Amino acid sequence: MLKELRAKRTKLVTDMRAMIASSEAESRDFTAEEIGAYDALKAEKDTLDKRISRLEDQDGFEAALTTTRPANASVPQLAAVPRRGAEARTQFENVGEFLHAVRFNPNDQRLQFNPHVGATDDNGEPLHSELRTDDGPSGGFMLPPQFRDTLLRLSPQDAIIRPRAQVIEPGSPPDGPVTMPALDQTGSAPGNMYGGVQVTWISEGAPKPRTDMKLREITLTPHEVAGTMLVTDKLLRNWQAANSLIEKQLRGAMAQAEDFAFLQGNGVGKPLGILKAAATYKVPRAQANKISYLDLVAMLARCYGSGIFVYSKSCLPQLMTLQNPNGQYIWAASAIPGQPSTLLGMPAIESNRNPVIGSMGDVWMADLGQYLIKDGSGPFVAASEHVYFEQNKTVIKAFWNVDGSPWLTGPITLENGYQTSPFVALDVPSV
Repeated sequence: MLKELRAKRTKLVTDMRAMIASSEAESRDFTAEEIGAYDALKAEKDTLDKRISRLEDQDGFEAALTTTRPANASVPQLAAVPRRGAEARTQFENVGEFLHAVRFNPNDQRLQFNPHVGATDDNGEPLHSELRTDDGPSGGFMLPPQFRDTLLRLSPQDAIIRPRAQVIEPGSPPDGPVTMPALDQTGSAPGNMYGGVQVTWISEGAPKPRTDMKLREITLTPHEVAGTMLVTDKLLRNWQAANSLIEKQLRGAMAQAEDFAFLQGNGVGKPLGILKAAATYKVPRAQANKISYLDLVAMLARCYGSGIFVYSKSCLPQLMTLQNPNGQYIWAASAIPGQPSTLLGMPAIESNRNPVIGSMGDVWMADLGQYLIKDGSGPFVAASEHVYFEQNKTVIKAFWNVDGSPWLTGPITLENGYQTSPFVALDVPSV
């Protein structure tokens, strides 16, 4: 039987090699049908490997039993001492080891570990927290919670918007839309700070006016976003050394993708960014491709809440040389490493995701606590050796779900009719 299983395994490996050679000869990746066929062969091979290993172990056990001992040999009688087997490992040391298992050992027990086996939630339903997520085209391995925090808990130096925004946890179901009621404080009518409630002084016996509180709904639906990176199998096998590189790359890519979408996303299949939102108040600059002291003063006057300035690096030469009417520089460099400088007394942060100088949004300011982020499921990680099999390289894909939007749908009109907003952007000159 062992000989037959080994022969069958050899044929499977040969068939897998033939599929790869055929696609590489045509300089293309596997089709969806070929991927399914290849994965089926690989799964069958993995099963055979286990059966063969089991039979080989059994043959060894039986061979040891049949070994004869000399008749005059004394057999010491030892008391049976129970031996405790090695405890099953349930966690990975770091992201590098996790990705190594995803790529080279998808049957690693830690990828299927469920700490809540037998446990139930408040409704008596069984808890499911396995890392494996085999759900068709989006299948992969969910990043363990301790590494999810490593990737998503970003410092202000890595990302600007997420660390300062209102972040809503995934919940259940994690990728379902979340609708939140909000007081409607937008519009052009004075008094909207109280959601359309009007107060009128009336004389004795006069009819009382009828007013309604205005509410609106905000819906956030996490959208899927994915990033890929190519690493050599040699680097991935040395996961202890690869961890810092892989983790840094993934964290940086996630920060960039999210921050850019939270700033410039159009809301179609992705978050609605601050610069594309109707809630952002646009201040026209006095002169094209220039930033003046009065431009920044006008932005500060329109910003509602405790805002920060965010500027493009291309704006730095002008910002650092701006002076007020008294000839004093308004840029104040921070004396503490890692802390932002200030403009007009407000924190000023550099962002490479801002448009270049002269464009709408090259400088913007906001109270980012008024920006909502809804996290969904993930991050998940998948690894594939198919495309670069003969080059000994692996494609690693990280994907997750997220949405974001300002909670306002328009600027706020104060009681005196003056318009402000938690989001203000410097615009091109008015015509």
